Amino acid sequence: MTVTTPTDREIVLTRAFDAPAGLLFDALTRPDLLRRWFGAQGWQLVDCRLDLRVGGAWRFVSRGPGGAEMAHGGLYQLIEPSRRLVYTERYDDQSYPGDTLIAHRLVERAGLTTLTTTIRYATPEGRDRVLRYPMRRGVAEGYGRLDDLLAELTETRRPSDDTQPNARTERKSS
Repeated sequence: MTVTTPTDREIVLTRAFDAPAGLLFDALTRPDLLRRWFGAQGWQLVDCRLDLRVGGAWRFVSRGPGGAEMAHGGLYQLIEPSRRLVYTERYDDQSYPGDTLIAHRLVERAGLTTLTTTIRYATPEGRDRVLRYPMRRGVAEGYGRLDDLLAELTETRRPSDDTQPNARTERKSS
């Protein structure tokens, strides 16, 4: 994963996943899949509600070491399945002003999908505060769990050799 700071209010994360864009989009938008990968090591998504439509709300609550809880949510701004997902985000305990805007862009080439996430904070101070936290480590750990999930889901979608048509059985007899 690469992390860049192109402006004083943005963080850009870029990471390739060995999965089709549609499957990666599902992992970003389906509660049953999000619960299986979202968050840093030691954290579990215990509440995951999505109203996946423009203007719809989302809310996540994660539980971590010692029972600590972290909650955040926002509103969907743009939804283009398998291509783009844009939403606002605000943590319940957020002490800096304004919402953060998260924009995911998915680009698939030959089954490999690059996810570029641009995080735009309301202020430079908000971005700088996040950069002081172990954000990179936490996201990388979550993406590692996402890799495992995508590999599992990709494997279950592949037909086994036993289900491939046999040319002899498919040929019409004359």
